[in-house]
Amino acid sequence: MRVYLPATAADLSGGALSPRWAHAVTPALRGALPEEDDEGLEMSATLAAADESVARLAADGSVPRRVVVAADVPDASVRPPEVLGEDQLPSAVEVVAPVQWSDVVAVHVDEPAAADDVSAAAAGDEEALERAAERDLLWYDVVELDALRSELAAHA
Repeated sequence: MRVYLPATAADLSGGALSPRWAHAVTPALRGALPEEDDEGLEMSATLAAADESVARLAADGSVPRRVVVAADVPDASVRPPEVLGEDQLPSAVEVVAPVQWSDVVAVHVDEPAAADDVSAAAAGDEEALERAAERDLLWYDVVELDALRSELAAHA
């Protein structure tokens, strides 16, 4: 199953990604957005993970750029919530096993110019969060991971 994990630059520098809530194209998301094609549903899941990346940034003080890791993991590693809570989106899934870098297919990251908005959003500025959400995430192939790690480390 393809999952979109909210992450930070600090997550990219470590070993496997720890289990966490993530987003995917779930039956609940398909039901909520019946007019969307697969690409639109994948974008919705990616953007939901990007929003959650901001909360992770607030907790770890990492480089102020949203990071979303797209990975293909075994279905057994993903558990949908039994009941969606008020604060959970229909794309929410729980990844219950570490995600290995060999499972990662792409990484989506804000451009450096987004840092001020993302930093303000992590501090609780709702308008900054809306501005950040309007920005496109840059796409990095997994083979570019070392270069991306170096770039983010230079901005730390």
